[in-house]
Amino acid sequence: MPTRVAVDSLHESVARAARDFAALPPDRPVRLAKRTSNLFRHSAARNGTREGLDLSAFRGVFDIDAGARTARVGGLTTYEELVDALLPSGFVPLVVPQLRTITIGGAVTGLGIEASSFRNGLPHESVREMRILTGGADGRGEVVTATADNDHAELFRAFPNSYGSLGYVLDLVIELEPASPYVALRHIRFDTVEALAHAIGVVMRTMAWDGHRVDFVDGVVFGPRESYLTLAHWTDRVEGQPRPSDYTRERVFYRSIQERRTDVLTAHDYLWRWDTDWFWCSRAFGAQHPVIRRLWPKDKLRSDVYWKIVAFEQRHGVVAAIDARRGRLPRERVIQDVEIPLDRTAEFLTWFLDTVPIEPVWVCPIQLRRQPASGSEPSGIRPTEAEPTDHGRPPWPLYPMRPDVPYVNVGFWSSVEIQPGRQRGDVNRAIEAKVTELGGHKSLYSDAYYDEATFTRLYGGEASAAAKRHYDPHGRFPTLYEKAVQAR
Repeated sequence: MPTRVAVDSLHESVARAARDFAALPPDRPVRLAKRTSNLFRHSAARNGTREGLDLSAFRGVFDIDAGARTARVGGLTTYEELVDALLPSGFVPLVVPQLRTITIGGAVTGLGIEASSFRNGLPHESVREMRILTGGADGRGEVVTATADNDHAELFRAFPNSYGSLGYVLDLVIELEPASPYVALRHIRFDTVEALAHAIGVVMRTMAWDGHRVDFVDGVVFGPRESYLTLAHWTDRVEGQPRPSDYTRERVFYRSIQERRTDVLTAHDYLWRWDTDWFWCSRAFGAQHPVIRRLWPKDKLRSDVYWKIVAFEQRHGVVAAIDARRGRLPRERVIQDVEIPLDRTAEFLTWFLDTVPIEPVWVCPIQLRRQPASGSEPSGIRPTEAEPTDHGRPPWPLYPMRPDVPYVNVGFWSSVEIQPGRQRGDVNRAIEAKVTELGGHKSLYSDAYYDEATFTRLYGGEASAAAKRHYDPHGRFPTLYEKAVQAR
């Protein structure tokens, strides 16, 4: 598939999408036909089929405006395709989520995060315009173009974190930032999670550390007394080593964090440094064993291959059956990303490391951007002061992070034994309660256990319902609660 797509075909594809929607049975919920999924709800294996509305025409980059630093892209374009199309032109999206097969539409209607999020926020914050296929007033579908300041601004604000409950994004105009050929890294060790959180605060305030500019920051907590921040910046040359490091074959990136203080990767390899081993989760499949790794095809060391293995296990339960025959306890899947206010992050990490037997965990600082005025040139840099929102409302009501508060994303992806007398979901419920207690939220790509009243309060229920009444009054799409919680 070409990475650049003829603009003329876009208008035809929009019209065809509207016709296809209108032809769908009105008494059945609309679902998107996708070959891959990065959702980890229990129903994902059952629902990840090719049946549904085919929007595959909306893949690729339709236009790049180098002067304005923007691109028009299809909603089903994966970030791998975006990077392949944009990086040769010297640009990347402001935020490139860690996994190659996440789509730009998925990152906007869901959430995405990466090491640039401390200055560039979330992917939907770099969207200038999006064309969305909604349910329509008559239930037969309607395509609307939403921006921050047009007649569909309500939908523009409510769409992030709506997970397809308000419609599907067909194409978007996104901001870009210049990219250099390489990224230089420093791995800084901390002996306490309190020291780690303090350092995160310094980097978020100053965008520097020890006198050096920081363009990217994330970290790994290996235990209560061993954690690291990886501080990185764009660079035009390789220094301190003969060539860029390569973690796409025998070496594993997350292990290098403990083994070396500095590193240099190509821009391409830096963006996908976590994808090759799905952070560290490839070890569950033996893919980090030296012998197996040498035999494993290089082009199969990637997250979507591991996801297929997980999906197979979800459908057939082969490993679970073997474990049961061996007398092992059943396991509860604990795959979550949570946003915790920076000033409560050390408290959360201490509780988590004491309570949940999962290590390591990922940390990634984030702060919402101030939205640029309509038509202004994107800077790609988060201003130090947040622009006030209308009447004190959060800028993105379905995931109401405060624009004046620094947060830290904490990610953990594994499973734990279900102890005697406990039941599946207990650990996830405890995490949900702790996150809420500390003023945070969790992403909804994985299993959620909230009751409806709590969910409505935490995830912008009023704004979601208002947008639903306006853009999907006939309920062609499931509600957010149905998709995020009841689908389990």
